[in-house]
Amino acid sequence: MEASTNNMSKLERGIVTIIKVFHKYSGQKSSLKKHDLRALIHNEMSNFIMKIKEKDTLDKLFADLDQNGDLEIDFKEFIGLVAMVTSACNELFVPKQP
Repeated sequence: MEASTNNMSKLERGIVTIIKVFHKYSGQKSSLKKHDLRALIHNEMSNFIMKIKEKDTLDKLFADLDQNGDLEIDFKEFIGLVAMVTSACNELFVPKQP
């Protein structure tokens, strides 16, 4: 069963989008392997995160996100990435004071 987004606020629809994007790349297993994370970043976050071309960069990011060390990124660990990117990009969208 899928929740209807008809009566949701913009923020609520944004949250639903984050959840759907995660599950698009994690599939039935509900966790991201390293190649899944790379694809998600390249396809869904390329305006905010430079494409990860070096294996060491992806390895470091993956290790930082993988809090429990199971070599997979679950949804809670993924939200850490979303929070970091959102925080880093905040200044780009803050209205300028006159």
